[in-house]
Amino acid sequence: MEYFLGILFHSIGGFSSASFYVPTYQIKKWHWQTYWITLGFVAWIIMPTIGGLITTKGLFDILADVSTNTKLLTYLYGVLWGFGGLMAGLGIRYLGLALGQSICLGISVVIGTIVPAAMDGKLGLLYKTTPGLVISTGFLVCLLGIVLCGYAGVLKDKTDQGEERNISVKEFSAVKGLIFAIGGGIMSSFMAFAINAGAPIAHQALQSGTEKVFMNIPIFVLALAGGFTTNFVYAVILTAKKKTISDFRLHDKGLLTKNFLLSMLAGLMWYCQYFFYGMGATKMGQYDFASWTLHLATIIIFSNLWGVYLKEWENINTKTKIYLWTGIVLLIISVVLIGVGNKLGGTL
Repeated sequence: MEYFLGILFHSIGGFSSASFYVPTYQIKKWHWQTYWITLGFVAWIIMPTIGGLITTKGLFDILADVSTNTKLLTYLYGVLWGFGGLMAGLGIRYLGLALGQSICLGISVVIGTIVPAAMDGKLGLLYKTTPGLVISTGFLVCLLGIVLCGYAGVLKDKTDQGEERNISVKEFSAVKGLIFAIGGGIMSSFMAFAINAGAPIAHQALQSGTEKVFMNIPIFVLALAGGFTTNFVYAVILTAKKKTISDFRLHDKGLLTKNFLLSMLAGLMWYCQYFFYGMGATKMGQYDFASWTLHLATIIIFSNLWGVYLKEWENINTKTKIYLWTGIVLLIISVVLIGVGNKLGGTL
């Protein structure tokens, strides 16, 4: 049962992350920066606080008791991660949900898994133990699946011409999209560093009576606040430059309300990815660094399935379909392998 719950928590988080951008497709007469910071305020400020208060005993006392260095590192890594979230959002904007997510998260899965493991002195577990070898196999299978999904996106792009591009990718730009997706992948991995730096917060929460499954939730109050800082500054600059503050004063009050509600829904879904990630990570034991691979693999699975549903993959040829679905199947296999590896290690 514990094994199943570990996979389930990460899968729910992956689905939430892959799905958060979908409501924004229904937002009308708002510029990107307007709905991005609106959903970000919900995702990075409001929901982490609510989630922390609901699940943690003495949330603010815990945050006050941990060292200044712990709080500062967690926040600063969050600030750096904020650049990743910002660039990832732009990557999706210019490449589409499927290809943008695949490239960004493919890079992030490598950096966000290997570096924290090395920082904790756990890298040897990946090749010196049987469970670690199974997890390493899952990691490599995950990377192969990402490559195949990404290559399918490249083939798709070659067949798309001008007006034939899908309506959901209105501002397609291969150059801009690749730059932002690659940069977003590198910087997005800093959330794994923030969670690693915030470990003392989780331990303090556990000692204060918080249930183990929720011990990581308080970390996100600081980590996501850092991310909000980065995105807020950028959104304010862009709003001033483009003079789009009027977006918040639409004459159509019904549309204005709808836009706010859609942005709030997107923000809630965005936050849920880390809420469930935090829960899933508690099931990983000494292989907790593998949570990043497991989490991102499920995101890529669901983002590509959304891409299919949104018809981003419409009219692709048989060769492209084979690459796409082979990649998705490999990602599913990688999730299973990582889960099995942890079960063999007696941690689930």
